[in-house]
Amino acid sequence: MSNKKLKMGMIGGGPGSFIGAVHRISAAMDGLIELAAGAFSSDPEKSAQTGRELFLPPERVYGSYDELIEKEKRLPEEERIDFVAIVTPNHVHFDPSVKALKNGFHVVLDKPMTLTYEEARELDKVIKETGMLFCLTHTYTGYPMVKEAKRMIENGDLGKIRKIYVEYPQGWLWTDVENTDYKQAKWRTDPKQSGIANCMGDIGTHAFNLAEYVSGLKLKQLCADLNIVVDGRTLDDDGAVLLRFEDGATGVLMASQIATGSENNIKIRVFGEKAGIEWEQDHANTLLVRHPDAPAQIYRTGGDKPYLSSAAMENTRTPGGHPEGYLEAFANLYRNFARCLYAKRNGETPKPEWEDFPGAMDGLRGMAFVEHVVRSSKSDQKWTNFEL
Repeated sequence: MSNKKLKMGMIGGGPGSFIGAVHRISAAMDGLIELAAGAFSSDPEKSAQTGRELFLPPERVYGSYDELIEKEKRLPEEERIDFVAIVTPNHVHFDPSVKALKNGFHVVLDKPMTLTYEEARELDKVIKETGMLFCLTHTYTGYPMVKEAKRMIENGDLGKIRKIYVEYPQGWLWTDVENTDYKQAKWRTDPKQSGIANCMGDIGTHAFNLAEYVSGLKLKQLCADLNIVVDGRTLDDDGAVLLRFEDGATGVLMASQIATGSENNIKIRVFGEKAGIEWEQDHANTLLVRHPDAPAQIYRTGGDKPYLSSAAMENTRTPGGHPEGYLEAFANLYRNFARCLYAKRNGETPKPEWEDFPGAMDGLRGMAFVEHVVRSSKSDQKWTNFEL
């Protein structure tokens, strides 16, 4: 593996952005990546301010993502960035991603993939044409116990899957906070910046991605009911979706941002013919395995747990009893992306565990999910075939 750190450029992540700091911390956690440049805001002064706060050289802080891509491309190979992390609102996902890929920069993109499904299809095409690496940060797939659950199902430990329940309750939009100075609420509830959905686009896509990732099953049909609970909003802040998967499994997805007092406890339960599993972010180090004729088993994260699969162990950082959480899960995505990029540069084949990070197909399916959910919710013919 090359001993040269990967250089990251960041688009977005300026003043008022919480996810920008999450990306920067996570990318730096394993010492494989360093932040080298950025266009942190569409306002050049705010971009410069963030650059100073992060101690970047002024000449590597840009007033727009177009300037970043154009000027970084001109630098010698050993100096220029290797990839960009795009952490902007949804309406500024497509254009910088396409321009970065076409100019030779790999991309890590915050979810959802784009503003519209049509943009997602075009971006997927560009990713295939350029052959560049692309990672979509569906964070929850990075947890060791989520990966353990996935491997158990792949190994047949649960038998044929019958039922999938996935839920993501939040309470931060319980009232019209978008009418204050709350930047995160303002853009998420604005159709021009968020797209055709708020709740289902923001957190419903996480729940959908988790259901397909853990179960290994693809969605076949859905029936959705979206709600606008807080007066004055134009986009959903709550919803539920009935799910029909391939191979006969059914499920229920709940996503809400008006679940008053709730934080971010995304949770999944999968039940098969032999056993069931349960995982939730509030107790992320634990995977509960239930049997019909034996006591429940408690699997725990930890580098000293030889019973865990290689997928879980590759994404475990500490001995048992030391909590690993959201930032570590996020960092696992960056580490796997970086390892694959190093392997690509060195002409090596990456380990299968390294290739286990969300990519273009996850993003395309997520945007299709949003489109179908909105269509189903508006229609009297509720069941909608899930198609790409």
